[in-house]
Amino acid sequence: MKSGSVSKKKLFDEYRRFFPGAALDRMRAEGLDIVEVEREGAFVYDEKGKRYIDCITSGSVYNLGRRPRGVTTAFKKAIRATDQGNFPMISREKAALAAKIASFSPKGLECVVFSVMRGESVDFACKLVRGATGRSGLVTVDGSWFGQTGFALSLSERTDRELYGPLIPDVETVPFGDFSAAAKAVTGKTAAVLLEPLQAENGCRAAYPEYLAELRRLCDETGAALVFDETQSGMGRAGKRFYLEYSGVVPDVLIIGEALGAGVFPIAATVFTKKLNRFMNRHPLIHLSTFGGSDLGCMAAIAALELYERLKPWENAEAMGRRLRPGIEKALGGRRRQTGKVSGAGLLLAADMGTPENALAFCRAAAQAGLLLRSGDVDASSVLIRPSLLITPTQTNAIIEAVEKAARKM
Repeated sequence: MKSGSVSKKKLFDEYRRFFPGAALDRMRAEGLDIVEVEREGAFVYDEKGKRYIDCITSGSVYNLGRRPRGVTTAFKKAIRATDQGNFPMISREKAALAAKIASFSPKGLECVVFSVMRGESVDFACKLVRGATGRSGLVTVDGSWFGQTGFALSLSERTDRELYGPLIPDVETVPFGDFSAAAKAVTGKTAAVLLEPLQAENGCRAAYPEYLAELRRLCDETGAALVFDETQSGMGRAGKRFYLEYSGVVPDVLIIGEALGAGVFPIAATVFTKKLNRFMNRHPLIHLSTFGGSDLGCMAAIAALELYERLKPWENAEAMGRRLRPGIEKALGGRRRQTGKVSGAGLLLAADMGTPENALAFCRAAAQAGLLLRSGDVDASSVLIRPSLLITPTQTNAIIEAVEKAARKM
């Protein structure tokens, strides 16, 4: 579909007919009432041919940029060679991807269950730790955002949680970074402690290495599992393969989100230890996903992992992040006042705008300047900057220039 062949008004009228119109109003409030027609690398183009730098990247799905050539080529070959496969059965594609994930993941994490999306991966992780430990208690931290499904929703900090009636029981939330609170909450009835070591949707609040080390020790002492969700901070985005590398703390379970499929095919994974896999061996086929680990998805993910390993985008993310962060702070005046302060690591950054209204206004101004941004789902006063991990110095400078233009309009 080429620009010029799309009627924006007709499309939006159809959207209002078939989807909640309030969602379109929200997009308009953030300056996102555009139509993505073409997309390539760091950029997307609307129906008029206007180019935008994509700093939403579908919540860090497009770590390798839009339509990464090696993955799209592999997917085209996959369509000619295979299909979804029988989900309860073994295939070469499933086995090959599992081996690649085990090699890519931190040492000790080598058992895999595939899923389609982050929430499904989190839900399986919760089922796994409850089943393996025979305990029901789940401890998480405030400011979390794990996804939209049952366990994931119950563990997340959301203002709309109570709209859905009773949530998953035996979930306790403690203050982020407060080890004494965690020590009181984690007991012999606790199945696991779950957290995002870098909370993207909460202003990119990061856990100190010492805190993660203390949680690791606490879980070892009590027999609870430690679960890290690195859907947004992993796969190179934070300047390392996984954010956990900054601390050296390895969890018992690691959530790898949809960046695994590079935005070409929906696939995610839960990676865990052989010790936890004993439960799966006692209860084979206890958890299945119809399209999780489909043969087509596995072939796309294998090609994506080959690109990750060859390009090492975490190195570029670290280098461009060191250029981007101070540039954005300077453009926003963050060095002189609290508003405009930038937090995060690598190319997972959040700028504090002071209020949710300011954040929405800034996103609108940024879109006019050719930069696609969203505010945080937990900290609505923050604006997230998540470009492709393969952005060039020139593209990094263009992001800073767009931020400067948006700031002037504010």
